[in-house]
Amino acid sequence: MLSSLFLNPSARAAEPLPVGSNPPALGAEPFPDRLHAFVWRNWELVPAAKLAEVVGASADRIEAVAASMGLPPAVGLDPETRSRVYITILRRNWHLLPYDQILTLLDMSPAKLAFALREDDFLYIKLGSLKPRCEPLRYAEPTPEARARASAIKEVVESRFGAAIVDSGEPPMAFRRRWEAAPAGPEAGAGPGADASRTAAETGPRFASSYFGTYGDALAEPGRDGFPDGLLAELAEQGVNGVWLHVVLRTLAPGGPDFPEFGEGSAERLANLRSLIERAGRRGVKVYLYLNEPRAMPLSFFATRPEMKGVVDGAHAVMCTSDDRVRSWMKRAVEHVAREAPGLGGVFTITASENVTSCASHGRIAECPRCSKRTPAEVIAEVNATIAEGLRAGAPDAKFIAWDWGWIDPAQAAATIARLPRDAYFQTVAEWDLPIERGGVKTTVGEYSLSATGPSDRARLRWGLARDAGLKTSAKVQLNATWELAAVPSIPVYDLVADLCRNLAEARVDSMMLGWSLGGCPSPQLRVAQLFAEDPTATPDAVLDRVAAERFGADAAPQARLAWSAFSRAFREYPYHGVVLYNGPQQMGPANPLHERATGYRATMVGFPYDDLDGWCGPYPARVFADQFRKVADGWAAGIPALREAVLGAPAPLRAAAEADLGVAEAVGLHFASVANQADFVIARSRDDRDAMRRLLDAEIQAARSLYPLARRDSRLGFEASNHYFYRPLDLVEKVVGCEALKARLATP
Repeated sequence: MLSSLFLNPSARAAEPLPVGSNPPALGAEPFPDRLHAFVWRNWELVPAAKLAEVVGASADRIEAVAASMGLPPAVGLDPETRSRVYITILRRNWHLLPYDQILTLLDMSPAKLAFALREDDFLYIKLGSLKPRCEPLRYAEPTPEARARASAIKEVVESRFGAAIVDSGEPPMAFRRRWEAAPAGPEAGAGPGADASRTAAETGPRFASSYFGTYGDALAEPGRDGFPDGLLAELAEQGVNGVWLHVVLRTLAPGGPDFPEFGEGSAERLANLRSLIERAGRRGVKVYLYLNEPRAMPLSFFATRPEMKGVVDGAHAVMCTSDDRVRSWMKRAVEHVAREAPGLGGVFTITASENVTSCASHGRIAECPRCSKRTPAEVIAEVNATIAEGLRAGAPDAKFIAWDWGWIDPAQAAATIARLPRDAYFQTVAEWDLPIERGGVKTTVGEYSLSATGPSDRARLRWGLARDAGLKTSAKVQLNATWELAAVPSIPVYDLVADLCRNLAEARVDSMMLGWSLGGCPSPQLRVAQLFAEDPTATPDAVLDRVAAERFGADAAPQARLAWSAFSRAFREYPYHGVVLYNGPQQMGPANPLHERATGYRATMVGFPYDDLDGWCGPYPARVFADQFRKVADGWAAGIPALREAVLGAPAPLRAAAEADLGVAEAVGLHFASVANQADFVIARSRDDRDAMRRLLDAEIQAARSLYPLARRDSRLGFEASNHYFYRPLDLVEKVVGCEALKARLATP
């Protein structure tokens, strides 16, 4: 997610930057031209001097363009913070600039950007697996027509936002600064769940990711692991007793005589890991490493090792684990990490998904001359056993957790579980294959669901197989946010969270992974999991009464409970499907532009939803999709008044947190309402129903204006760790400008 993730890309051969089908870029509407769009969309993120460098102008000319549209003065972000939101900057310039100017804007080399597009959590796929065709953008004095349009934009900004436009509010990632400034001592961890460390041994791991951390090379630099002391303290306060981060094994351990190129920078990374373990340990929090190994290597790696080459995947190939030397290195490397990082909590593995790893990892085992003689279960279980053996040798008390993500075939999954080491935890997604019906449409849950509470029959079956094999069990859940809505720190559906935790307690699950790369922001929803872990016989009402009293005070707790119940009821109407989660416009919400005509672009995976209604809906008819989101939005709105009453009744020491909770809840409702508006707008556009289009434009203007002050006050809104900011406040202003311009055009016969 950050520039620090690049695993020494300079050491790799230069790669061409991908362009895919290279279609024409979208126009610059609602701006007079690309220059004005470029200045607006980068304002507050990139300093004027850097923008001037990109287009060949002076900073004062860029500032004049900004002022002509009503933008207040801004200094932009410092280079370090810009590197932490580089995906946000990349995305908003994807349709504006060619690659060479994007590289200048991001201060990146072609090799780093190529590596990021390929390796940073499917980034190029998120961008649509294509680069829109853009001519170089050069500064030119605005024409009279452009000046007139800029003046009209300024009038809309002033009339619709007034003095609010000059209130800069919280800068991007202000939450990180707060956590980094928090005291380092144990006294910072006092809170309702501060006894988490005393119960961890009894309740099992409950581990979470960083809210803003690096998915790639998190240990490359000191202080970049994503877990400042303030965040660790708040997570511990909410009952979290473990944190996890992604690592690449060859960067943490030397390769020995077989792989001398491995291990560059490993001493520094291990020192940073030891520091994190020590800091987290002061809070009673353990550190877990996510291993997705062995990673595929460039084909050139196998020039002198042809017998190790397994399944070929493009320009890379698998390090075949049927070769003893590969497994021997994996075992030694894990043992080295465990010995050099005393106090390590453990590791968890994904062995059949994400990156290409073993020859069995992506269902192509028949392509390997060695592994094809074996079953997928044998290969995958052997990979897990090798990692577990190394961990046991280096840290006998560390926990080994094998996650079955990608173990699709039931028979192979059962055979793999039976072959896992006896001291392992077996982990599966709690809600996978759970049947649901929404709007008359029957489907099943994959993962990332809070609207449907597990566990499913599939999960219960696999946990049962694991127990029969002598293993402990772990549930992968999302207790804060999911791809149902990832642009907020948490979706406050406490009743659903409590139902899930009660069900898992009844299922006797030993551990919980509390979220993937999203959902790591501290919230009382994480506390719910701790209370059920400590008392599996507790009732949801008893747990939620306690959490509400801790958050809002005893007197205001009943109103908070009413709001949470309303939100939970509404959320059960969410039109869940994997396509909806990844392609829908819910992450952008009111910031997603509306278009007078179809763009022709297809929605991309949590990247650009565009106006691709057919691509948003999955199995739901468009009318049902829109109606279901309207049901969610209306039901959600019904709970807001009770939460406002709870905030007013909260005692002074709890008021700030209660107000922040209200802001998040209001933002959630606006996102859901906006999805319904956008779907209805596309439907109305297809019928050329201009009256309906104008009504929906007004509704979106109101949604964007309502979300604007919330996003200004809370820098968490719009942010998700693997995508950075889906939107910034000025994107909401742009939405209003665009809707007003479109209304004017629709009024013309």
